Amino acid sequence: MSRFTRVVVALAFASLSLASTAWAQQSQLDELEAQLAALKAEIAKLTAGTPAGSSDLAQRVQQLEGEVEQLRSGGGGGAAAELKGRMGFAPAASKVYGAKHGLVIGGYSELLFERYADERQDGAASGRFDQLDMLRQVVYVGYKFDDRVLFNSELEFEHGSTGKGGEVSVEMAYVDYRPRKGLGVRAGLVLVPMGWTNEQHEPPIFRGAKRPEVESAIIPSTWREPGIGLFGEAGPLNWRAYLITGLSSTGLNASGIRGARQSGARARAEDMGVVGRLELSTAAGFTVGASGYTGESGQGAQVGGRTLEARVSIGEAHAQFERSRWQIRGLAALSRVSDAALVNAQNNLSGSSSVGSGQYGWYLQATYAVSSFDKLGTWTLHPFVRYERLDTQDGVPAGFSESGATDRSVLVAGLDVKPRFNLALKLEFQRHRNQARSAANQVNVGLGVMF
Repeated sequence: MSRFTRVVVALAFASLSLASTAWAQQSQLDELEAQLAALKAEIAKLTAGTPAGSSDLAQRVQQLEGEVEQLRSGGGGGAAAELKGRMGFAPAASKVYGAKHGLVIGGYSELLFERYADERQDGAASGRFDQLDMLRQVVYVGYKFDDRVLFNSELEFEHGSTGKGGEVSVEMAYVDYRPRKGLGVRAGLVLVPMGWTNEQHEPPIFRGAKRPEVESAIIPSTWREPGIGLFGEAGPLNWRAYLITGLSSTGLNASGIRGARQSGARARAEDMGVVGRLELSTAAGFTVGASGYTGESGQGAQVGGRTLEARVSIGEAHAQFERSRWQIRGLAALSRVSDAALVNAQNNLSGSSSVGSGQYGWYLQATYAVSSFDKLGTWTLHPFVRYERLDTQDGVPAGFSESGATDRSVLVAGLDVKPRFNLALKLEFQRHRNQARSAANQVNVGLGVMF
C-alpha cells in the first residue's frame, strides 16, 4: 500500500469515528430540546393553576434551557454565540461590530498539509514534495469608540517564520463612521468586496482545506487595497462601493492578476480603481449577488514611448441556496486586461508566458450537513463536492501563445469535521487536469480555528 493510500485510509477511519461522536451528541441535544418544548407546553396549560406547580415547572424549564445552551456552546457558556457574521464579514473579523464599546480581540489560525501524487497527468514524475505549513496566524484588533465610529484591523503572520520565507502583513485596517443604521463611510486598508471568499476567508467558513482556485486566481483573494467608500443595508439588501488604489501591471503574467495586487505596500496611486457589490438574501434561503471592478494598472509607466493604461476589469456573479441540511453554492467570474502586448513588453514576457487578454473561472459546490446548519456549538460533519473550471490565458496578443497549463479544471471531494462551529478539521482530495497534461493530484488536510 502506497504512502498516499495509507494517508487516505487513516483519515477515512478517523472521520468515521468522529461521525459516531457527532451523531451521539446531536441526539442528546435533540432530546433535551424535546423535553424543553414539552415543559413549555405544560406551563401554558397550567397558567391558571396553582402558583407552586407553575414555579416548579418554571425552574425546571430554566435548568433545561441552561443545559441546552451549554451543549450548543460546547460547555463554554455563551462564548460561541458571540461569534456572528456582520456587515458582510465572517464572525471573527466582525466581532467589533457586536461590542458595546472598547477593545475587541479575535483571530484565526490555519495549518495545511499537502500530499502530492508521484505522477503527473501525463505519467511523468511530478517532482512535487509533500509539505506541512503553518499557513496563517491572524490577529484581529478592533476598537469601538461608540455606536457610530469604530476601527477594525487584521494582522497576518504567514508560513511560520519570517526567517524561513514567511511574512507579516496588515490585511485590513479601516475606520467606519455610521451616521445612521443603514449607511456608513469606510476608509483605510479595505478588503475588496468581490466573491464569496475575499471578505470571509476564515478557514472554518469556507469548505475544504484550501480556498477555491477560482477565488485565488481570477478573484485574487485575499485582495486588499487602500481606499474610501460607502456601505449600507436595507432589509435583505446589502451593498458596498469603494474608490481604491489600482492594480500594478508589473505583476501581471500568465498566471493571472494575482501578482498585480499592491496591498497598501507603498502602493502607487497614479491609477485608481472602483469596485462595487450588491447582494440580496431572502428568508427562503436564497442569496444572490454580483460585484465589479475596473481600473487602469499602468501606474504611470512608459512603454514604447506611450503611457501604459493596461485597464483591468473584473465582474463576478454568485448565488447560494441553503435549505435544511443542504447548501448549494456557485460563482462565475470574468476579467479582461487591455494593452496585453505592451504589458508583455514591460515585463519581458515572451512565448507562452504572455499575460492573458482575458481570464475566466467558475465553480459549483454542494454541501450536506450531517447535523443542521443552525446548531451552534455541536459536532457537525460537512461532506462536500466542488467542480472548478478556469483559464488565466483566455486569449493572448498576436505573436504569443497559450501555455495550456493555465486552462485547467479541479474536482474536489472533501469532508469538514467541526467539533465546534469555529473549529474545523478538513480533508479533501483534489483531481487536477490541464490542457498541457502537466497537472498532479493531491490530498490536503487542514486544521482551522477562529475566535
